Amino acid sequence: MKSFSLKKEERLCSRKTIERLFLEGDSFFIFPIKVVYLKMELPVQYPVQVAVSVSKKNFKRAVMRNLLKRRMREAYRLNKEILYNVFGKDEQLAVMFIYAGREEKEYELIEKSMKQVLLRLAKRK
Repeated sequence: MKSFSLKKEERLCSRKTIERLFLEGDSFFIFPIKVVYLKMELPVQYPVQVAVSVSKKNFKRAVMRNLLKRRMREAYRLNKEILYNVFGKDEQLAVMFIYAGREEKEYELIEKSMKQVLLRLAKRK
């Protein structure tokens, strides 16, 4: 049975790791999600650690930022098996999802984009 949870260990929280991700990582864009990723050794047993961000410049109200972050985390949580099937215990990946749209998008569009993002990440292994 598949695990559809998103545990604390699967979330990218380390400032050092995030700094290294932005300094050394690669990126690409599939509307409305910008992705920054880096293959690196992580201090957890999971093959992928993710973080989600929404710009305060584009969305002034925290309510809207939180809504968009919840939608992106949910889309990732339901489709993360795409990455987990490719990356094993020997390789690990740190990923940052950044919402780059200027207005709120429906969950269906975000999920469709997230699937495309995960498939592209899987191909770039």
